[in-house]
Amino acid sequence: MTTALITGSTAGIGAAFARRLAADGHNLVLVARDTKRLRDQATELHDRHGIEAEVVTADLATDDGIEAVAARLGDRRNPVDLLINNAGFGNKGRYLDVPMADELTMLKVHCEAVLRLTSAAAEAMRERGRGGVVNVASVAAFLPRGTYGASKAWVVQFTQGAAKDLAGSGVRLMALCPGFVRTEFHQRAGMGTDNIPDWMWLDADKLVAAALADLARGRTVSIPDPRYKALMGLAKVAPRSLLGGISSRTGRKYGPQ
Repeated sequence: MTTALITGSTAGIGAAFARRLAADGHNLVLVARDTKRLRDQATELHDRHGIEAEVVTADLATDDGIEAVAARLGDRRNPVDLLINNAGFGNKGRYLDVPMADELTMLKVHCEAVLRLTSAAAEAMRERGRGGVVNVASVAAFLPRGTYGASKAWVVQFTQGAAKDLAGSGVRLMALCPGFVRTEFHQRAGMGTDNIPDWMWLDADKLVAAALADLARGRTVSIPDPRYKALMGLAKVAPRSLLGGISSRTGRKYGPQ
């Protein structure tokens, strides 16, 4: 049986990955900050699917947390075959309204942790000649929208570059770029969602199924829904000045900064 490690596993997209991978027979390493929620999740998945579920309590906004997860990824005796870098969050407020400490924490989790954990996993996977990494980004990566969008753009560019460098090694890397997903994300950030149109919401379980299919196809970027693929196609050809104004107004209504 193969093993998948999922950061931010107890809620949202991370929990959907855990459910799907457990149902498919993968053992799991579940990573989050809340030990009780991790243990409850591990017990439920073990009882339901008969898989082994290990828990690692770690805060990826800290060096100690990143190092603990990187060490687990680098364990050659208990290899990880699939890494899902899912942990992340949004800050409520416009640029300069968000405290600098919060902005730097976001970059720590979205960029530094992704870099260090991807590197730890990919090095061990390359030695074995197989493995996969999914770095969860966002469609915000393709829009000029503050620190959140900038950090997710870094995830996409980093993942695509690393995938090229590791081509032929047996290690697959993919950036997953969802739109709005019904999770705890906005609630945790204190963002209202009443004004978000129903058609913009994605189902986390369907998103994960599409993402895993794209990973199997060897894609390096996955936008797992036709609606958002169409929107991002339009974004590519729209003037940057127009796109910036639209994304700024939309971001203030709907999304993180």
